[in-house]
Amino acid sequence: MPVSKVMSKCLKVIGKLPQIQNFRCCSSLSLKQRNELFTAEQKRQRENVGRIEKIEVRYLGLPEDVTLAMNRDLSTPYNCAQHLSEGHCKRSVLSLVDGNVPWDMHRPLQASCTLQLLHFTVSDPHVVNKTFWRSCSFMLGAALQNAFKEEAHLQLHSFPGPNIKTGSFIHDIVLGSRDWQPTKSELRALSAEMLKLAAQDLKFERLEVNQELALEMFKDCRYKKEQLPSISQQNRGRIVLYRMGTHIDISKGPMISFSRFVGRCTVAAIHKLADEGEHDALYRVQGIALPPAFVINHVAYGILEDRAKKLNPARLPNEPFEESHVQIA
Repeated sequence: MPVSKVMSKCLKVIGKLPQIQNFRCCSSLSLKQRNELFTAEQKRQRENVGRIEKIEVRYLGLPEDVTLAMNRDLSTPYNCAQHLSEGHCKRSVLSLVDGNVPWDMHRPLQASCTLQLLHFTVSDPHVVNKTFWRSCSFMLGAALQNAFKEEAHLQLHSFPGPNIKTGSFIHDIVLGSRDWQPTKSELRALSAEMLKLAAQDLKFERLEVNQELALEMFKDCRYKKEQLPSISQQNRGRIVLYRMGTHIDISKGPMISFSRFVGRCTVAAIHKLADEGEHDALYRVQGIALPPAFVINHVAYGILEDRAKKLNPARLPNEPFEESHVQIA
């Protein structure tokens, strides 16, 4: 049977997405265990906060500057937004602490600070755009996990730092086929998975763990295990993880607050990068997305899709892993 037909049977077709939803790159048991470990460590860290200390958070922005009394190591920028208005909760994608530190909306604040809530139409969107691109790569990993059957032998490798000028966000993977050339239907199926995740309005949760726990969580993921020691060494023994739904991966962050902030989205191309071992190959999956607030016509979006099909020149998976650099505070 031709390789293309074999891979078609390993990947969901767009009309059958709900029927084979539970096939993933790792077993459902290991995925469940990873989430259990994440939840347990998250609970342990919250319980270890101990005596609640108050901090002053000086919100800077519309409708007016205001000082909020919040709880150290418990209250998040999203909690601050809840004190301000429903509109702040609905449109805040990211926050900025003390004027220059990008901070996840659901990450607890550690000390008294100033706080700005960022959205996609801020005057200087550079930080928000990079965060959006990084989050799309993270979501693409989740979509790939959801889309492939076990016999495809999918392994998530990594995704390099976001570079908007390249025209695409990416996620590098390993598949048990050296000659796969995805069809338009297969690309549409992956795009549908991205849109499905966006529609679920899933929260991006950040968790910092030690290397030992991270190795336990990713013990069934070859490439993650290889990357963790280097990441840990460069970050004082700590590993930053994110979870969206049941998908957990390594990233320095920050990420957007909710998956709903990914609007129009297309998985535009998949390029083979190199053979890997005796039977596998490395592939680069590339996509383009816009926030829901950005509406452009079909012709303009088609130009973006065409640009996203060109091979993204970001670092290759066998080059130094992005997370080996110092983590963002």
